[in-house]
Amino acid sequence: MNKNRISEDSDSSDILPVAMAVHRITGLPATARSQNKRGVRIEEGNVVDDDYSGPVLEEAIKANSLLKTTPVTGQYKGVPVIVAPVRNGDNEAVAAIGVVDITGIFDLATLMEHQSVILKQVCGMSPCPLPDEQTSAKR
Repeated sequence: MNKNRISEDSDSSDILPVAMAVHRITGLPATARSQNKRGVRIEEGNVVDDDYSGPVLEEAIKANSLLKTTPVTGQYKGVPVIVAPVRNGDNEAVAAIGVVDITGIFDLATLMEHQSVILKQVCGMSPCPLPDEQTSAKR
């Protein structure tokens, strides 16, 4: 019987079946690597890189925690991603798997922050419209 095992020394061929499953389930670009070896990058059903590592994969392994961030370097620079560690029986991160985070595109806090900045640009420090103005009197 074949067994798929992921360890800190898994290479791209070892980690590919799990990464491909994540990709197929989500339909999103997926990446994975082990602690000690580079891994895979999958897009549109194909392995586009079998010697892949990214800064967020590396950080998720090091921090042993889920990361939702927008990388400033690497293949997905400027694109929100979410990366989870793969842990062994001792709860130590031995690998990481990540996907493009489509929920990050619709981050409500960021949207509200941008709205606040726009209102300040349009209205200054005053509420817009002013309390004694009609709604149609927006500046």
